[in-house]
Amino acid sequence: MVKFGASLLSWILPEWKAKEGAYAIQKTAAAGFDLLEILLPPSMEIDTATVRKQLADSNIQAVCSFNLPTDCHIPFYPEKAYNALKSALHKASELESEILAGVLHSSIGVFSGSMRTASETETVVQVLSASAAYAAKFGITMCLEPINRYESYVCTSAAEVLEWIDLIGSPALALHLDTFHMNIEEDNFRDPVISAGRHLRHLHITESNRGMPGEGNVHWDDLFESLANIKYNGALVLENFSSSINGMAEKVNLWRPSRHNAEGLAKGSLAFIKQKALEYDL
Repeated sequence: MVKFGASLLSWILPEWKAKEGAYAIQKTAAAGFDLLEILLPPSMEIDTATVRKQLADSNIQAVCSFNLPTDCHIPFYPEKAYNALKSALHKASELESEILAGVLHSSIGVFSGSMRTASETETVVQVLSASAAYAAKFGITMCLEPINRYESYVCTSAAEVLEWIDLIGSPALALHLDTFHMNIEEDNFRDPVISAGRHLRHLHITESNRGMPGEGNVHWDDLFESLANIKYNGALVLENFSSSINGMAEKVNLWRPSRHNAEGLAKGSLAFIKQKALEYDL
Protein backbone atom coordinates (compact mmCIF):
# COMPACT_ATOMS: atom_id res chain seq x y z
CA MET A 1 0.00 0.00 0.00
CA VAL A 2 1.27 3.46 -0.87
CA LYS A 3 2.12 6.04 1.75
CA PHE A 4 1.27 9.72 1.47
CA GLY A 5 3.91 12.32 2.07
CA ALA A 6 4.45 16.05 2.24
CA SER A 7 7.62 17.76 1.12
CA LEU A 8 9.51 19.99 3.50
CA LEU A 9 8.73 22.69 0.93
CA SER A 10 5.03 22.30 1.68
CA TRP A 11 5.63 24.22 4.90
CA ILE A 12 8.97 26.04 4.92
CA LEU A 13 11.76 27.38 2.70
CA PRO A 14 14.30 24.79 1.50
CA GLU A 15 17.00 25.83 3.97
CA TRP A 16 16.78 23.51 6.97
CA LYS A 17 16.66 25.20 10.36
CA ALA A 18 15.85 23.47 13.63
CA LYS A 19 12.80 25.54 14.62
CA GLU A 20 11.29 25.53 11.13
CA GLY A 21 12.00 21.82 10.74
CA ALA A 22 10.09 21.02 13.92
CA TYR A 23 7.21 23.14 12.61
CA ALA A 24 7.17 21.20 9.33
CA ILE A 25 7.02 17.88 11.18
CA GLN A 26 4.11 19.09 13.33
CA LYS A 27 2.19 20.42 10.31
CA THR A 28 2.77 17.20 8.38
CA ALA A 29 1.33 15.12 11.19
CA ALA A 30 -1.62 17.47 11.80
CA ALA A 31 -2.59 17.41 8.10
CA GLY A 32 -2.81 13.59 8.09
CA PHE A 33 0.30 12.57 6.13
CA ASP A 34 2.31 9.41 6.75
CA LEU A 35 5.73 10.82 6.03
CA LEU A 36 7.78 13.94 5.48
CA GLU A 37 10.31 14.25 2.68
CA ILE A 38 13.28 16.08 4.14
CA LEU A 39 15.31 17.93 1.52
CA LEU A 40 18.79 17.70 2.96
CA PRO A 41 20.71 20.99 3.04
CA PRO A 42 24.01 21.18 1.12
CA SER A 43 25.75 21.98 4.40
CA MET A 44 24.32 18.81 5.99
CA GLU A 45 23.84 20.83 9.17
CA ILE A 46 20.95 18.90 10.63
CA ASP A 47 20.77 17.37 14.10
CA THR A 48 19.53 13.94 13.06
CA ALA A 49 19.11 12.57 16.59
CA THR A 50 16.76 15.43 17.52
CA VAL A 51 14.87 15.18 14.23
CA ARG A 52 14.45 11.41 14.65
CA LYS A 53 12.86 11.98 18.05
CA GLN A 54 10.57 14.70 16.71
CA LEU A 55 9.47 12.40 13.89
CA ALA A 56 8.83 9.52 16.27
CA ASP A 57 6.85 11.72 18.66
CA SER A 58 4.63 12.79 15.74
CA ASN A 59 4.41 9.26 14.28
CA ILE A 60 5.87 10.53 11.00
CA GLN A 61 8.36 8.63 8.85
CA ALA A 62 11.21 10.41 7.09
CA VAL A 63 12.28 10.00 3.51
CA CYS A 64 15.27 12.01 2.33
CA SER A 65 15.99 13.86 -0.87
CA PHE A 66 19.01 15.84 -1.99
CA ASN A 67 19.82 18.11 -4.91
CA LEU A 68 23.48 18.41 -5.86
CA PRO A 69 24.74 21.97 -5.21
CA THR A 70 25.97 24.06 -8.12
CA ASP A 71 29.60 23.42 -7.21
CA CYS A 72 28.99 19.67 -7.34
CA HIS A 73 27.78 19.36 -10.93
CA ILE A 74 29.00 15.86 -11.80
CA PRO A 75 30.36 16.57 -15.31
CA PHE A 76 32.45 19.48 -13.95
CA TYR A 77 33.27 18.37 -10.39
CA PRO A 78 32.94 14.57 -10.13
CA GLU A 79 34.99 14.17 -6.95
CA LYS A 80 33.12 16.91 -5.08
CA ALA A 81 29.83 15.44 -6.29
CA TYR A 82 30.76 11.98 -5.04
CA ASN A 83 31.73 13.34 -1.62
CA ALA A 84 28.47 15.32 -1.43
CA LEU A 85 26.45 12.22 -2.28
CA LYS A 86 28.29 10.21 0.38
CA SER A 87 27.51 12.88 2.99
CA ALA A 88 23.85 12.87 1.97
CA LEU A 89 23.72 9.08 2.23
CA HIS A 90 25.17 9.27 5.75
CA LYS A 91 22.44 11.74 6.81
CA ALA A 92 19.71 9.68 5.15
CA SER A 93 20.92 6.64 7.06
CA GLU A 94 20.90 8.56 10.34
CA LEU A 95 17.31 9.62 9.63
CA GLU A 96 16.41 5.98 8.89
CA SER A 97 15.35 6.76 5.34
CA GLU A 98 15.36 3.79 2.97
CA ILE A 99 15.87 6.04 -0.05
CA LEU A 100 17.76 9.12 -1.13
CA ALA A 101 15.74 10.76 -3.89
CA GLY A 102 16.20 13.94 -5.90
CA VAL A 103 18.44 15.50 -8.51
CA LEU A 104 21.46 13.30 -7.87
CA HIS A 105 22.77 13.22 -11.44
CA SER A 106 23.69 16.91 -11.90
CA SER A 107 23.13 20.38 -10.49
CA ILE A 108 19.91 22.29 -11.14
CA GLY A 109 20.44 25.28 -13.42
CA VAL A 110 24.01 24.44 -14.42
CA PHE A 111 24.53 24.16 -18.19
CA SER A 112 27.47 23.55 -20.50
CA GLY A 113 25.94 25.36 -23.47
CA SER A 114 25.48 22.18 -25.50
CA MET A 115 23.98 18.71 -25.32
CA ARG A 116 25.42 16.17 -22.90
CA THR A 117 28.55 14.66 -24.40
CA ALA A 118 29.66 11.02 -24.36
CA SER A 119 32.49 12.00 -22.02
CA GLU A 120 30.06 13.68 -19.62
CA THR A 121 27.81 10.63 -19.70
CA GLU A 122 30.76 8.41 -18.83
CA THR A 123 31.63 10.66 -15.88
CA VAL A 124 28.04 10.67 -14.60
CA VAL A 125 27.82 6.88 -14.86
CA GLN A 126 31.12 6.45 -13.01
CA VAL A 127 30.05 8.69 -10.12
CA LEU A 128 26.59 7.12 -9.89
CA SER A 129 28.07 3.63 -9.97
CA ALA A 130 30.47 4.43 -7.11
CA SER A 131 27.71 6.20 -5.18
CA ALA A 132 25.33 3.28 -5.61
CA ALA A 133 27.97 0.92 -4.22
CA TYR A 134 28.33 3.24 -1.23
CA ALA A 135 24.54 3.48 -0.80
CA ALA A 136 24.26 -0.30 -0.75
CA LYS A 137 26.39 -0.38 2.41
CA PHE A 138 23.58 1.49 4.19
CA GLY A 139 20.73 -0.40 2.55
CA ILE A 140 19.65 2.83 0.83
CA THR A 141 18.32 3.13 -2.71
CA MET A 142 19.30 6.22 -4.70
CA CYS A 143 16.27 7.40 -6.70
CA LEU A 144 17.30 9.63 -9.60
CA GLU A 145 14.87 12.37 -10.62
CA PRO A 146 14.84 13.55 -14.25
CA ILE A 147 13.96 17.23 -14.47
CA ASN A 148 12.92 19.56 -17.25
CA ARG A 149 15.12 21.06 -19.97
CA TYR A 150 15.05 24.51 -18.40
CA GLU A 151 16.75 23.15 -15.28
CA SER A 152 19.12 20.49 -16.65
CA TYR A 153 20.76 19.23 -19.81
CA VAL A 154 22.09 16.06 -18.16
CA CYS A 155 18.90 14.13 -17.44
CA THR A 156 15.39 15.11 -18.50
CA SER A 157 13.54 11.82 -19.05
CA ALA A 158 12.71 8.56 -17.34
CA ALA A 159 14.29 6.66 -20.24
CA GLU A 160 17.70 8.18 -19.48
CA VAL A 161 17.57 7.08 -15.85
CA LEU A 162 16.41 3.59 -16.83
CA GLU A 163 19.30 3.33 -19.28
CA TRP A 164 21.78 4.19 -16.54
CA ILE A 165 20.15 1.70 -14.16
CA ASP A 166 20.55 -1.07 -16.74
CA LEU A 167 24.12 -0.03 -17.52
CA ILE A 168 25.26 0.16 -13.89
CA GLY A 169 23.29 -2.88 -12.78
CA SER A 170 23.03 -1.94 -9.11
CA PRO A 171 19.86 -2.64 -7.10
CA ALA A 172 20.73 0.53 -5.15
CA LEU A 173 19.65 2.69 -8.11
CA ALA A 174 16.04 3.48 -8.97
CA LEU A 175 13.81 6.06 -10.65
CA HIS A 176 12.13 9.06 -9.06
CA LEU A 177 9.41 10.67 -11.20
CA ASP A 178 7.84 14.10 -10.76
CA THR A 179 4.56 14.93 -12.51
CA PHE A 180 5.57 18.57 -13.04
CA HIS A 181 8.62 17.57 -15.04
CA MET A 182 6.79 14.69 -16.74
CA ASN A 183 4.20 17.17 -18.03
CA ILE A 184 6.99 19.02 -19.86
CA GLU A 185 9.30 16.23 -21.00
CA GLU A 186 7.41 12.95 -21.34
CA ASP A 187 5.03 12.01 -24.17
CA ASN A 188 2.38 10.95 -21.66
CA PHE A 189 1.87 9.86 -18.06
CA ARG A 190 1.55 6.13 -18.80
CA ASP A 191 4.61 4.96 -20.69
CA PRO A 192 7.37 6.12 -18.28
CA VAL A 193 5.61 4.41 -15.38
CA ILE A 194 4.99 1.17 -17.25
CA SER A 195 8.55 1.14 -18.64
CA ALA A 196 9.99 1.67 -15.18
CA GLY A 197 7.99 -1.03 -13.43
CA ARG A 198 9.76 -2.12 -10.27
CA HIS A 199 12.47 0.51 -10.82
CA LEU A 200 10.03 3.30 -9.93
CA ARG A 201 10.54 3.84 -6.21
CA HIS A 202 9.52 7.45 -5.53
CA LEU A 203 7.00 9.89 -6.97
CA HIS A 204 6.47 13.62 -6.59
CA ILE A 205 2.85 14.63 -7.04
CA THR A 206 2.32 18.16 -8.29
CA GLU A 207 0.11 19.88 -10.81
CA SER A 208 1.40 21.35 -14.08
CA ASN A 209 1.29 24.82 -12.47
CA ARG A 210 2.66 23.62 -9.10
CA GLY A 211 -0.77 24.22 -7.58
CA MET A 212 -3.70 22.04 -6.54
CA PRO A 213 -3.91 18.66 -8.28
CA GLY A 214 -6.89 18.60 -10.60
CA GLU A 215 -6.64 22.29 -11.49
CA GLY A 216 -4.07 21.92 -14.28
CA ASN A 217 -2.98 19.74 -17.19
CA VAL A 218 -1.70 16.56 -15.54
CA HIS A 219 -3.62 13.46 -16.69
CA TRP A 220 -4.17 12.00 -13.26
CA ASP A 221 -6.23 8.99 -14.29
CA ASP A 222 -3.56 7.90 -16.76
CA LEU A 223 -0.95 8.21 -14.04
CA PHE A 224 -2.84 6.34 -11.35
CA GLU A 225 -3.99 3.61 -13.73
CA SER A 226 -0.38 2.93 -14.71
CA LEU A 227 0.72 2.99 -11.06
CA ALA A 228 -1.89 0.35 -10.33
CA ASN A 229 -0.68 -1.63 -13.35
CA ILE A 230 2.86 -1.90 -11.95
CA LYS A 231 1.57 -2.40 -8.39
CA TYR A 232 3.44 0.67 -7.18
CA ASN A 233 3.94 0.66 -3.42
CA GLY A 234 6.31 3.56 -2.88
CA ALA A 235 5.47 7.00 -1.55
CA LEU A 236 3.27 9.64 -3.17
CA VAL A 237 4.86 12.89 -2.01
CA LEU A 238 3.29 16.27 -2.62
CA GLU A 239 5.73 18.83 -3.96
CA ASN A 240 3.59 21.83 -4.70
CA PHE A 241 4.31 25.33 -3.46
CA SER A 242 2.40 28.27 -2.10
CA SER A 243 3.42 31.93 -2.23
CA SER A 244 1.76 32.30 1.18
CA ILE A 245 5.07 31.07 2.65
CA ASN A 246 7.20 34.19 2.97
CA GLY A 247 10.16 34.00 0.59
CA MET A 248 8.99 30.86 -1.24
CA ALA A 249 8.05 32.68 -4.45
CA GLU A 250 11.61 33.85 -5.00
CA LYS A 251 13.09 30.44 -4.18
CA VAL A 252 10.95 28.41 -6.58
CA ASN A 253 10.01 31.03 -9.21
CA LEU A 254 6.38 31.58 -8.27
CA TRP A 255 5.89 34.85 -10.10
CA ARG A 256 2.12 35.04 -9.57
CA PRO A 257 0.25 34.79 -6.25
CA SER A 258 -0.88 31.24 -5.50
CA ARG A 259 -4.58 30.43 -5.48
CA HIS A 260 -4.19 28.52 -2.21
CA ASN A 261 -2.36 29.08 1.05
CA ALA A 262 0.10 26.43 2.20
CA GLU A 263 -2.23 24.61 4.57
CA GLY A 264 -5.17 24.61 2.17
CA LEU A 265 -2.94 23.41 -0.65
CA ALA A 266 -1.51 20.58 1.42
CA LYS A 267 -4.84 19.35 2.76
CA GLY A 268 -6.67 19.68 -0.55
CA SER A 269 -3.88 17.91 -2.43
CA LEU A 270 -3.79 15.08 0.11
CA ALA A 271 -7.53 14.57 -0.21
CA PHE A 272 -7.20 14.46 -4.01
CA ILE A 273 -4.43 11.87 -4.14
CA LYS A 274 -6.02 9.72 -1.44
CA GLN A 275 -9.20 9.61 -3.51
CA LYS A 276 -7.25 8.66 -6.65
CA ALA A 277 -5.35 5.98 -4.77
CA LEU A 278 -8.65 4.59 -3.49
CA GLU A 279 -10.18 4.59 -6.98
CA TYR A 280 -7.25 2.61 -8.39
CA ASP A 281 -6.77 0.35 -5.36
CA LEU A 282 -3.25 1.50 -4.57
